[in-house]
Amino acid sequence: MKPIQLLMCFLVLFSTFSSHAQNQKSKEFKVAFEKFTLENGLQVILHIDRSDPVVAVALTSHVGSAREKAGRTGFAHLFEHLLFLESENLGKGGLDKMSARIGGAGANGSTSRDRTNYFQTVPKDALEKMIWAEADKLGYFINTVTEPVLAKEKQVVKNEKRQSYDNRPYGHNFSVISKNLYPATHPYNWDVIGSLEDLQNATLEDVKSFYNRWYVPNNVTLTIAGDFDVKQTKAWVEKYFGEIKRGEAIPKMEKQSVTLTETKKLYYEDNFAKLPQLTLTWPSVYEYHPDSYALEVLASYLSKGKKAPLYKTLVEDKKITDAADVFQYNSEIAGQYMLSVTAFEKTNLNEVMNGVNEAFKNFETEGISQQDLNRIKAGQETAFYTNLSSILGKGFQLAQYEIFAGTPDYINQDVKNILAVTTQDVMRVYQKYIKGKDFVATSFVPKGDVNLILDGSTLAAVVEEKIIEGKEDSFDASIAATYEKTPSKFDRSKEPAYGQSPDVKLPSVWKNKLSSGINVLGVENHEVPLVQFQLQIKGGMLLENTAKIGVSNMLAELMTKGTKNKTPEQLEYAIESLGATIRAYATDESIFISGNTLAKNYNATMALVQEIILQPRWDTKEFELIKQSTLSQILQQKADPNSIARNEFKKLIYCKESILSNNRIGTENSVNSITIDDLKNYYTKNTAPSVTNFQIVGGVSKADVTNSLANLNKNWEAKNVTIPKITATNTVTASKIYFYDVPGAKQSVIRIGYPALAATDSDFYPVQIMNYRLGGGSFASQLTQQLREGKGFTYGINSSFNGSVNKGPFTVSSGVRSNVTFESISLIKEIIEQYGKNFNENDLEVTKGYLIKSNARAFETLSSKLEMLYNISNYNYADDYAKQQENIVKNSTVDVIKKLSEKYLNADKMIYLVVGDAETQLIKLEQIGFGAPILLNKAAVK
Repeated sequence: MKPIQLLMCFLVLFSTFSSHAQNQKSKEFKVAFEKFTLENGLQVILHIDRSDPVVAVALTSHVGSAREKAGRTGFAHLFEHLLFLESENLGKGGLDKMSARIGGAGANGSTSRDRTNYFQTVPKDALEKMIWAEADKLGYFINTVTEPVLAKEKQVVKNEKRQSYDNRPYGHNFSVISKNLYPATHPYNWDVIGSLEDLQNATLEDVKSFYNRWYVPNNVTLTIAGDFDVKQTKAWVEKYFGEIKRGEAIPKMEKQSVTLTETKKLYYEDNFAKLPQLTLTWPSVYEYHPDSYALEVLASYLSKGKKAPLYKTLVEDKKITDAADVFQYNSEIAGQYMLSVTAFEKTNLNEVMNGVNEAFKNFETEGISQQDLNRIKAGQETAFYTNLSSILGKGFQLAQYEIFAGTPDYINQDVKNILAVTTQDVMRVYQKYIKGKDFVATSFVPKGDVNLILDGSTLAAVVEEKIIEGKEDSFDASIAATYEKTPSKFDRSKEPAYGQSPDVKLPSVWKNKLSSGINVLGVENHEVPLVQFQLQIKGGMLLENTAKIGVSNMLAELMTKGTKNKTPEQLEYAIESLGATIRAYATDESIFISGNTLAKNYNATMALVQEIILQPRWDTKEFELIKQSTLSQILQQKADPNSIARNEFKKLIYCKESILSNNRIGTENSVNSITIDDLKNYYTKNTAPSVTNFQIVGGVSKADVTNSLANLNKNWEAKNVTIPKITATNTVTASKIYFYDVPGAKQSVIRIGYPALAATDSDFYPVQIMNYRLGGGSFASQLTQQLREGKGFTYGINSSFNGSVNKGPFTVSSGVRSNVTFESISLIKEIIEQYGKNFNENDLEVTKGYLIKSNARAFETLSSKLEMLYNISNYNYADDYAKQQENIVKNSTVDVIKKLSEKYLNADKMIYLVVGDAETQLIKLEQIGFGAPILLNKAAVK
């Protein structure tokens, strides 16, 4: 995949399906649409939403890994990559290149077992261009796939597999489960990404045959949602898609449920795991099966919240984990029901299994109450509206209903099914699918801890890739494909012109400074009946004692664990009964209490937020649990190469003299030393209205917000809190390479950068403009084009300038195949060195085109509006700063970019960090020219 979670669309849609709950209004709620079918079989769904001048376009093909054959796996996912690269009329760079010019949200895609989709949100003046481009991908693409193109994209997919599976904790777990839950003949037996062997063996003929079979109009749904003219759009769809030939008839996939004849127990010693993990998987039901609705409620009740049987047994009573998770993974022809527990260090997984059985027995005795059923459905209602808050979310929903239920209008039946779930249904599906049924149990344990596995487990078959220096295929991705163009009734090589330029309206911001000192900013918006807010108390780690780093993080965790008058369970119930979420968390510089709620429940939700702030509970039992959970998190980070890179890079960027060099969750020593009195002292001294911002967006007025804060304004004790100014002490005078050894790593995680700018610096936005073509513009950036598209070294790479009121770093981030570590760093260094020198008018044109046109979709969602308010309140930006930034873009010149590059991009004055396999990669890095690499840890280097 391109960088997006594999299950994103399933999760988006499942929460949509299962969250249209008890509120009477939800029974009347509809997403209006129009559907029609072209003569060639293309299904088209149109949905009008004129709230923003943008349009989302999604092309969904009813083909995923389940349409593949054993020995020829990974093809569907491979095409998710290939279709972005080139087509006959878009040319080299394809949709990615066009996206940068038209201000798109970044063309992207995802693959599942049953479908592959391609999607993007664009300013509405680019709609015809998008329809033209999507049609070109479907009907005028396959001739552009050549041997070099295929060879390069194989390397990209391999890097994705290393990053997502091979080089992270528990990465092989899902694969082991699939191979043992489903028979070898079942199309869900293999991973969506396929096997590296199959991918390597795939021929050009194999690939083209697969495409010609499945990528045909009669197997595709086009969804267009947003602000557009329906009549004109229909004409464009007919023009660009109408002459693409229908393919062979596509057979309907029959349901293929599975039954286990015995319980299977497997184990694996994981090179990247520090904690033991047990996963239980039962055969379940396909998507939209009548029992799926009650099973979803069961999953939530068993594992979510303090009343959950698994929480009470495993977390509270046995104290062997901080959480358990139960979830459905339902697909088109079958499904699975999964329970996963990552236990505390050195916990025997037989103890976890005993706890699960005990929790199940408790559930069998007590069942689920009507009150708890209503509570779960309330949360589902809020989730439903949240997932409809963007036009892309609506588009996804309509397409998925069409493909898997036969009509987008299935939403009405879906709602009825959700509302029909009873407490008896929940117990019935538990007894039918879980109680006493055979399952697959996987024990993933750290290397050397095989004594922790479930009794009776056998070693799982896991294929470990061996990466050998110089053994990858070579290719030249620059070779242009030669082919005879597919004939058309008109000249498709001519890109359509832009439509009428959209009139971008910035959200109207209101402000209010309360007498206590709380700074309130809001945007009133009634597109969906939701409110999102965040209360920001400045300080965070900046106000901590350096000997006890982690206090603000633990305080934030404890804040939502009860109040003076409510136990942790009672507070949780009060929140969930409103269909709300309230979350507290800490950053380096603040503590946040954020919330999401139905507009009708806003006042009740805010009353709970104020109770959390003004009447803390200081629950010692919860404090001890948070401490243990934090220690486990610290241990897990030590095994994850990306976490290691993040934490080590902070140390190098800020130096040990700065408090910002610390991992904000702390170390084992600091966390072990923290007492609940430390949290109380921090709270008493450092939480005050004078250092608090409140940002709110949604269906609530300024007057209502002000009234809702009256009690907090009156009763929150005023005190003087001084946020320390961080003096940047670290200046990089000469580049050095630092290496952190992770023996056996399949990838090298790279971080390159230096301390750069604060968000308040006058150059902060100009360097964002400069960075777009370097590494901030995804597929429009030189780093991506050269390291991924040109060399196949990586799955993803980016560069960024990050800052706050304090100076933040410039960073280049990537994970590369371990045996090209030296080559990757050399190329990155060269790109940085030459960037300003080679920057030209075309680069400037692409940069301006994207940054100016993308403003049309900049504030579409509630979250984006909330981010805007955060920037205004923290950095003293003007209310119309987006327009001011647009003027900066318009006034940028090549000469300005060159000067900024010269000032802020010096490859010889940067920190170079590599987290990887020192045995094979360390010594070679001396050739970069920055001296011998400095080894940061004591892992054995043979």
